Amino acid sequence: MSFRQERTSNHPSAEYPAPPTHAPRPAPPAQTPGTATGLLFLLATLGCVAALAATYYFFVRTTTGQFIDESALVEAVALSGTAGRAATKFLDWLPALSVVIAAIVVLFVTVIRRRWAAAGIAVAACVGANVATQILKDLVPVRPFRGVETLELNSLPSGHTTMAASAAAAVFLMVSPRWRPLAGFLGGSFAVATGVSTLINQWHRPADVIAAFLVVAAFMLPAGWLIIRTGPRWNAWDGDGDHRAAARLWVALPVILGLASAGVAGYSLLRIAPGPGQETGTTDYFWAGTSLIVMAGYLATAAGVWLFGHAARRTARRTARRTARRRDAPGR
Repeated sequence: MSFRQERTSNHPSAEYPAPPTHAPRPAPPAQTPGTATGLLFLLATLGCVAALAATYYFFVRTTTGQFIDESALVEAVALSGTAGRAATKFLDWLPALSVVIAAIVVLFVTVIRRRWAAAGIAVAACVGANVATQILKDLVPVRPFRGVETLELNSLPSGHTTMAASAAAAVFLMVSPRWRPLAGFLGGSFAVATGVSTLINQWHRPADVIAAFLVVAAFMLPAGWLIIRTGPRWNAWDGDGDHRAAARLWVALPVILGLASAGVAGYSLLRIAPGPGQETGTTDYFWAGTSLIVMAGYLATAAGVWLFGHAARRTARRTARRTARRRDAPGR
């Protein structure tokens, strides 16, 4: 070995390479999807509970609310011809129809996509909403007499509407984010049609239907948040609307229908308000009650689609940013 070779082999850098000038930064810790929007889901759930209490207080405990609610039910008799027979047939088939549709979709998605945890959460929330409805029927006091001739029997919330809305919500929670706008609109329409049918058939007052929507929302919102947290891979969506089921039309339609129904309800109530131009012998209370049902159902649908879409898009953007940081980190 020459002096030059020996010097090279004994050089410190030959055995101990120089440390890098920039140490690689550790990858940011993964954040569980749903944590960034948890507060929104909590506020939405509390809002539904507060709205349920307000619905009960106004339509059951006050004279004005009782009169509006009962008048809509009484005036439905004038439209109980062909529409009533169709509504009766629809309501007779509703329990089986709701269970079959929800079971087929949930089982199909669960088996094909392996979403076992999501299926368990969605079914538990669906059962919870229906059980809570029956408990509320027994626990809520009878209607106090406020000078309005009405049945004292408590009918709030509507059991048929709860079943239809909870089945539609279970399907909504199980499908992927890009399918949720379409599923939300179709499911919301199914629930609204059920609620209107119970009014036409004189089974329930408008407040009973609105209360059922709120009960379902109060159970399905926390369930949806848990599904987003436990299913981060399939709950990611860029929200660009490149799929027909994710078209903005399915979000715009419930908003338009809900706002239009609010206008119809306000106009109908103004026509029968005390004053010089008060209408008599009309069905304005019925149309006001029907419009309130449509308004509540479709606006709740639009809000739910937006909230779940917002949570899924945040999950997708957060995942993309985390991947980009890891890819650009030194040493990789």
